[in-house]
Amino acid sequence: MGRLDGKVIVLSAAAQGIGRAAAIAFAKEGAHVTATDINSEKLKELDSYPSIKTKVVDVTKRDQVEALAKELDHVDVLFNVAGFVHHGTILDCDEKDWDFTMSVNVRSMYLMIKAFLPKMLARKTGNIINMASVASSIKGVPQRCVYSTSKAAVIGLTKSVAADFIEQGIRCNCICPGTVDTPSLRDRIQARPDPEQALKDFLARQKTGRMCTAEEVAHLCVYLASDESAYVTGTEHIIDGGWRL
Repeated sequence: MGRLDGKVIVLSAAAQGIGRAAAIAFAKEGAHVTATDINSEKLKELDSYPSIKTKVVDVTKRDQVEALAKELDHVDVLFNVAGFVHHGTILDCDEKDWDFTMSVNVRSMYLMIKAFLPKMLARKTGNIINMASVASSIKGVPQRCVYSTSKAAVIGLTKSVAADFIEQGIRCNCICPGTVDTPSLRDRIQARPDPEQALKDFLARQKTGRMCTAEEVAHLCVYLASDESAYVTGTEHIIDGGWRL
């Protein structure tokens, strides 16, 4: 028996990185997974897993989110992963950068929770997991102004939902990783003026001497999605190799 046998799970940003690793881990533990992303080509790679259904969805678009919710009779776990990392201080952040980051990192979660929470309330049970970050209200990180602001908002959203619906069978937690070695991180490193130095800088701040893997974060995702964490709600779960210390 798997730790998630029979659970219906919906997640965003499943085409690569943490979302992909989590979708595969959920499926291996017996869940029925609906994996969404805007990257249709990368998302197709998950079609080889029989218990994963893929669907192209832009979670910043209310009509697409609501249409997805209507397709499912019920959802046991909603995992909001979609995010964007802007590099720079507040002086480097134009209004369009601010608005785009907030739309992807916070508004998408608002839309997803608003669409799927009523289905959970109807069954008096539900589990919401949001992707936050150590770069948030937990730790000030240079060159991460709007990103950290958005992730602090995710922590606030998580606690608010947990507090409002705890007596109606709903749990809501967030995951706060440090630096995770994902394709998006590698893309950001390559986009820097000196990619080799940028990689060295990322590694230099890792107290354990290495970055976290997406699979390690996926292990935490499975725990939070499972009944093993039934008494856990409204909490930030940090997985950062001690970076915040």
